[in-house]
Amino acid sequence: MEDTIVLYPALGSGHLMSMIEFGKLILTNHPSFSITILILTPPNKNITNKDTNQKTLTPEEQYLASVSATFPSINFHYIPPASCPITLPPHFITFEVSHQSNNHVENFLHSISKTTNLKAVILDFLTYNASKVTTKLQIPTYFYFTSGAIILSILLNFPTVYQNATKPIKDLPIPLNIPGLPRNLSTDDYPDEAKDSEKCQVVLDSAKTMRQSVGIIVNTFDAIEGKIIKALNEGFCVPDGKTPSIFCIGPLVTSYGEDKNGCLSWLDSQPRQSVVFLSFGSMGQFSKTQLNEIAIGLEKSEQRFLWVVRSDLDSEKLSLDELLPEGFLERTKEKGMVVRNWAPQGAILHHDSVGGFVTHCGWNSVLEAVCVGLPMIAWPLYAEQRLNKFILVDEMNVALELNESKDGFVSGTELEDRVKELMDSDKGKEIRQRIFKMKISAKEASEEGGSSHVALNKLVEFFKQKINYYDMVDDMA
Repeated sequence: MEDTIVLYPALGSGHLMSMIEFGKLILTNHPSFSITILILTPPNKNITNKDTNQKTLTPEEQYLASVSATFPSINFHYIPPASCPITLPPHFITFEVSHQSNNHVENFLHSISKTTNLKAVILDFLTYNASKVTTKLQIPTYFYFTSGAIILSILLNFPTVYQNATKPIKDLPIPLNIPGLPRNLSTDDYPDEAKDSEKCQVVLDSAKTMRQSVGIIVNTFDAIEGKIIKALNEGFCVPDGKTPSIFCIGPLVTSYGEDKNGCLSWLDSQPRQSVVFLSFGSMGQFSKTQLNEIAIGLEKSEQRFLWVVRSDLDSEKLSLDELLPEGFLERTKEKGMVVRNWAPQGAILHHDSVGGFVTHCGWNSVLEAVCVGLPMIAWPLYAEQRLNKFILVDEMNVALELNESKDGFVSGTELEDRVKELMDSDKGKEIRQRIFKMKISAKEASEEGGSSHVALNKLVEFFKQKINYYDMVDDMA
């Protein structure tokens, strides 16, 4: 029977694509494996196509079709949609959906175990609930962490902080004294969900489950997070328990989807490193008021720009002309391009005309920028992105910080100033030089003998070992 690994990513393209890229990485270096990827379906999703005569593939569907064509050893198994009340924010919905999907996951794993040699199941921290199934079936369980090592260290340390807290986390700022972690970080910097008395329970349960896994695979590399990776490997992040084996195999990034709006053709006509690109992820939506401020800031900066606009539910039916200041598109048509909802980010960031990136600080976007040596302006929106911003600005020194109000609002003047600073100042040049060096380090990490290449080979050796499930449980207890 062939050796098989099952990957179980969370909902959301950032989690799904990153884990698929990990699967591709395994097969590229170790083609004897077979990989099956479980794909969750969003709750209450309408999967029927309104036009029964024509099927238009989404960018995500195009990507999956491409992977199937080029990697026949990767199989996709779709989990039926769950119907559940949504009580968590959009980026945490997976917690609820995966819980309802455990019966289906159990049936599938039981079935595949009869026809293949199932070596491991790799979960996302958002699908941690499936560990109940893998424990029952005695399958070695790993986690793939789509954020960086610093975020992982804080997550693994969270149960310790929670246990020692004398008040609710939100009422008791506690310094995060983890070796390798910036000294001025505290529990104040936790994502909102970790400070919420109700939502923090799922974060706590996820962290505890990850502590009990065989290993954690992280999409990062030594050259950008060396200090905290060392602290993880030495067990400092879990002072009251045992840290699983850590495998830093990044950077893994992906580029997918057609350029239906002609972004790349427009970039072809622009001078080298002259365009600032603004994109805020699949859930980076703004109010009409905030979109107006962005437009004002871009116009006053007098810099060339390519902007992907996503509006909130109250404004999604409005056209770009209705969303943005009157006459903005006409006045800026020589220097700017605005597209709705989606653009091929990977290809755009690689384009020679792009010289700066205004980003929501999602880790996938951060790694994409690092891999092409592109300086950033950090505009975090939710989840762990504020911590990522701190890392980019204060630790790596490859991004500028936007000043925002308490509710996250950024003025047009503030955006104007930061765009000018990034694209046309000595500080911007210094940032560009720093991140260019990181680009070289990222390439070296994945080459033969590089830190990530070595970590991948070590991980595969773990897969091939005959791990005694009960010994594993005893070690993690």
